[in-house]
Amino acid sequence: MWGNAQRCGFLLLGFLAVWLVGLSGKVSADVPELTERNQLRVCADGNNLPFTNEQGEGFENRIAELMAEDLDLELRYVWAPQVMGFVRNTLQLRVCDVIIGVVAGYGFVQNTSDYYRSVYSLVVPQDSPFEVTSLDDAALQGRHIGVVSETPPLVALRRAGARIEGYVLQTDTRVRTPARNAVEDVASGVTEGAVLWGPIAGYFAARQDPPLKVIPLVDDSTDARLTYRITMGVRQGEPHWKDTINDFIDRRQDDINAILADYSVPLLDRHGQLILPATSPGGSDDD
Repeated sequence: MWGNAQRCGFLLLGFLAVWLVGLSGKVSADVPELTERNQLRVCADGNNLPFTNEQGEGFENRIAELMAEDLDLELRYVWAPQVMGFVRNTLQLRVCDVIIGVVAGYGFVQNTSDYYRSVYSLVVPQDSPFEVTSLDDAALQGRHIGVVSETPPLVALRRAGARIEGYVLQTDTRVRTPARNAVEDVASGVTEGAVLWGPIAGYFAARQDPPLKVIPLVDDSTDARLTYRITMGVRQGEPHWKDTINDFIDRRQDDINAILADYSVPLLDRHGQLILPATSPGGSDDD
């Protein structure tokens, strides 16, 4: 997930996440847009579940497979850890042509239409009486809550008086998996809950034994930005390629939603309300 949401997803590690911290790089020199393609070259992190990994187990892997089949292109990945310079060292070097998950408005790419919207969520044990849907809830006072450093919920949780358990944002995912660690700490009782980007929260919570409960923070009334629209990212100056991908998203939205549902991604409509995963998130005509 890139831009403010990947502070959301640690790149989201999220993109809900490294995208937020401002990946640096300059737009490559003007080069004529390709008129014919025989490969779908995807820029991706090889160890960044639930988004991508080299084994093809992430939901962005599955969306890439769907797009390659739909466009009748051979799928090829260019693997690089989503740390500082990811866009500069992949998309802008022209070694690959699309990033599957990018926060809308991220300045170093050309955004396609958004294909889902999600929200930061609270992860708690299934039997926990602790349930909040806003970060200004008085029930957060004194609670031991995990949160990724530099992500949008952090300041609001501190203002609410929560005891913060911090997890690193910028990390080489080949070495560390802070999102999984945050959820596992809830499962083991180290923390009482964790506030994470929705796709990350849903994926790892569902894989605990027993599964954890995920509470999307849809009623948040603080000034923290917790909801993001997710697009694909292509190079500037490639309008035809952008239009091709937008057409794919429009035609295959239901199939994309089904994939997201398989990964327990909390989905929102254009008004910020929770929707069924099989329902379209409402396009990209507004914020």
